[in-house]
Amino acid sequence: MISSKKEFYGGAAMMAGFLVVLVAMFLPLFEGKNGLNYLDDLFNSISKGSAYYIPGVADEVQKTQVGKQITVTLAYETDTQAGESALLFKKAGASARMEGAKVSVTGDFGEILGACLADADTLFHNDGEALQAKYGIEGKRVLFNWWNTLKAMQKELNRQERFAEGKVVYTVMTRAVECSYNYYTVVPDRITDRLGIVMFALIFYVVYTLWYGYAILFLFEGWGLQISH
Repeated sequence: MISSKKEFYGGAAMMAGFLVVLVAMFLPLFEGKNGLNYLDDLFNSISKGSAYYIPGVADEVQKTQVGKQITVTLAYETDTQAGESALLFKKAGASARMEGAKVSVTGDFGEILGACLADADTLFHNDGEALQAKYGIEGKRVLFNWWNTLKAMQKELNRQERFAEGKVVYTVMTRAVECSYNYYTVVPDRITDRLGIVMFALIFYVVYTLWYGYAILFLFEGWGLQISH
């Protein structure tokens, strides 16, 4: 039994409007995307725009690590991955010798990391084709091999008690390689350039949530149910 038609029908109208907007959000009305995908891409772009650490890391590596020699033996899961990774070192000017799924490397630590950072920078700018032309494998695969290489290198350097170098490797791995790999194909953007749509999205989220809450409240109270605490 409806105890207050005004509240009940007002709540019903609010709920109907809420559902209309909800349906619209799942239609491809925003540059060919639905609202959720559009906002997801927007915030990914803004996130990528604020995660470009490569120049700073590269500058630090150039200043502090070039000239240091390392000799490490790195273990990989497969012979194929070892072969692809050995090519990374050869392109970086280091000596790399394969023995099954292991690669023995001798070279300039800073130059190796510099080559890794250059490849990460290339993929960060979504130029996977350049890496494919350079190594003969898909661009993301190159960064995947670098990630596995750096992980193995950090472990080996720590075993040699070269903890400072191991820390540098970890920085390159997390702030350059992982960012480039995860953000590949995302076009970077700055929040200052999209401030209007960002503010609208945040305000809309709050208003839309309250809209639903009040629709439920008016429906229940119009129906004679009291919501209290």
